[in-house]
Amino acid sequence: MKKIKASTLMETMVATVLIIVIFMLASLIMNSLFAAKMQENHASLDNYMDKLEYLRANGKIALPYYEERDGWKISINNPEMNGIVRIMAEKELETGIKKLEYVFYEGQPQK
Repeated sequence: MKKIKASTLMETMVATVLIIVIFMLASLIMNSLFAAKMQENHASLDNYMDKLEYLRANGKIALPYYEERDGWKISINNPEMNGIVRIMAEKELETGIKKLEYVFYEGQPQK
């Protein structure tokens, strides 16, 4: 019989530890990226702002308008002289206050 060269127990243990450390670091990095992406996701708020813009354009809500939704404090002020309406959304986070501003033009509908 031919002898097959094998690794020692110590080499096997070192390789196992290296593989575990690499997978642990990859898992931590992926978790961090996913958490950051979820924190920056404003899709539902963007959809709600579009709804508010539609309601305001059709005269369904009166200005000034204030509301609280999912932790966001939403306010719409009276239009400026040039017809620009600003929607402000604020949310208190652990790191501070996050502010978002949406702007739309309130003009006469075009025919």
